Amino acid sequence: MLKRFSIFCIMFIVLLTTYCGSAGFVASAQSEVELTSKSACLVDYASGELLFEKDAKKHLPIASMVKLMTILLTLEEMEAGRLKETDLITTTENASSMGGSQVFIDPYVEYTASDLLKSVIMASANDASVALAEHISGSEKAFVAKMNIRARELCMNDTIYANCTGLPAPEQYSCAYDSAIVLKQVSKHDIYHKYSTIWMDELTHPSGRKTELVNTNRLVRYYEGCDGGKTGSTNEAGCCLSASAKRNNMRLISVIIGAENSKTRFNECSKLFNYGFANFESREILGMTSPLFNLPVSKGKIDNAEVYAKECFSVVMKKGENSKFDVTYEKPDKINAPTIAGDKVGRAIITQEGNIIKEVDLIVKTNIDKVSLKDCFDNIITAW
Repeated sequence: MLKRFSIFCIMFIVLLTTYCGSAGFVASAQSEVELTSKSACLVDYASGELLFEKDAKKHLPIASMVKLMTILLTLEEMEAGRLKETDLITTTENASSMGGSQVFIDPYVEYTASDLLKSVIMASANDASVALAEHISGSEKAFVAKMNIRARELCMNDTIYANCTGLPAPEQYSCAYDSAIVLKQVSKHDIYHKYSTIWMDELTHPSGRKTELVNTNRLVRYYEGCDGGKTGSTNEAGCCLSASAKRNNMRLISVIIGAENSKTRFNECSKLFNYGFANFESREILGMTSPLFNLPVSKGKIDNAEVYAKECFSVVMKKGENSKFDVTYEKPDKINAPTIAGDKVGRAIITQEGNIIKEVDLIVKTNIDKVSLKDCFDNIITAW
């Protein structure tokens, strides 16, 4: 019996050690940051570390923050080449009849995809959201099915979408943590930031009529480093906000759900940012923009190839903390040509105090062609 109890204690200590970093951050934050909103979280963008949470996975209506997934699917269509910013989108009576936040698009006329996307990002336009959804998937219903599939792919396990706008729907819900996940994905796209940072603009309709656009996320103007986010507000959801801000080399995502008024959501979102930037720092352990080392190439047109990490890896820690991380490489003696850009040629293993915390593939970023018989003859003649 004593032996079993000892084993249990050891296992408990191991588990506690494994999770104390994240849990410690959250416990500390909860004692230092007081919020009145129903739900909230603060997440480090690079590592995904949860730095603060208040009922972060509670199922709640999130109003127009639903549009983050609408924006994401539109951006991914553009990235895949299936939709261009200059493409003309013919609007429908259904899209133009949406209530709530809107830019008053006309039915049966053509708007550019960029104008509609800008209207959603800046002005939270319901009519522009539906117009994009109908163009991409044929109907809003079909588009919503894609939204839910993408949510599952991103492990947003506490989200169900019923429309692409965030207008009230009994079966629709999400949570603060899932909202942070989708904003992280949106923030990876340069096109998004082209519009999310604009404070004021206007939409010129095909008829020549103009609608003023004002960014609903006032933090992009009033909070240092904020360059994106999404507001939302309905009677059932209260006032909501998810926002992203970057200072130095650290980006944070702050989410507020169910604030009593608009002023509170901006204040409490800022309060989380202030806490995060004052108490934490991000440290890059493995970068992906510079080569890690060179490897000799066998039977290739080049003698050596630069090897890169497929992804970067960063950790977030309390300021002043001195954690040590080690990186070792599993790599071949040589690379055999031919090799295609993106091919795996090894892996980086990141450890802390002997424990593996991350493994990252190593790749080449250029094609390496195999040397031909003609190349061999040419080399002989050149050397001769």
